[in-house]
Amino acid sequence: MSSAEQRTAVWDAPLRLFHWALVGLIGFSWWSGEQGLGWMSAHMLAGQAILALVAFRVLWGLLGTRHARFADFLAGPRRVLVDLRGLLRGRPEPHTGHGPVGGWMVVAILALVALQASSGLFASDDIFTEGPLAGRVSGETSDFLTWAHHVLFDALLWVVGLHVAAVVLFYPLVARTNLIAPMITGRKRLSAPSGSAGGFGWRVGVRALILLGLCAAAVYGGVSWAG
Repeated sequence: MSSAEQRTAVWDAPLRLFHWALVGLIGFSWWSGEQGLGWMSAHMLAGQAILALVAFRVLWGLLGTRHARFADFLAGPRRVLVDLRGLLRGRPEPHTGHGPVGGWMVVAILALVALQASSGLFASDDIFTEGPLAGRVSGETSDFLTWAHHVLFDALLWVVGLHVAAVVLFYPLVARTNLIAPMITGRKRLSAPSGSAGGFGWRVGVRALILLGLCAAAVYGGVSWAG
């Protein structure tokens, strides 16, 4: 770290815990889905936990700390193209939080995860296993959502693979930027920080726990009631 750089607080603890919890749950969902009937109950619970996490991230994108908010990193096509051009040339625009390209990647992953997990609620193999809400829709609709559940997971694998390749290979080698360490420590090395996210005290944790609890209650309560 050069003398001009500062370690700046960017990612709050709730956001970082969300990130790694989602990584773990997606991995577990894939693994448990491959293990057969004995793991289907755990697979479905993991899917509902994923939905609760995604709902939390959406609310945290509105009510969280500065750089967790969608308003901080979502941008229009012109800014996205400028950001992408800089990345491809190896001269990325400096961003304290997510840049426009990374921000839309976050949205794409959240959308795919939400759709994939939601479709699983209605999926059925017509023999042994069905999602908790499969009985609430017609057989044709359940068949379509079962197909979508598998196709969306394949699409999610491609998008996640692209994300991992960008974080592990492109950004360190081409853009000379480390994105992994800040998602662990919450701090980035910045030469000219535009201000930290701030407010990383206990109130942030309490707010996050309340939101996560509400999201979990809404998902599990809604599925139990509808099922």
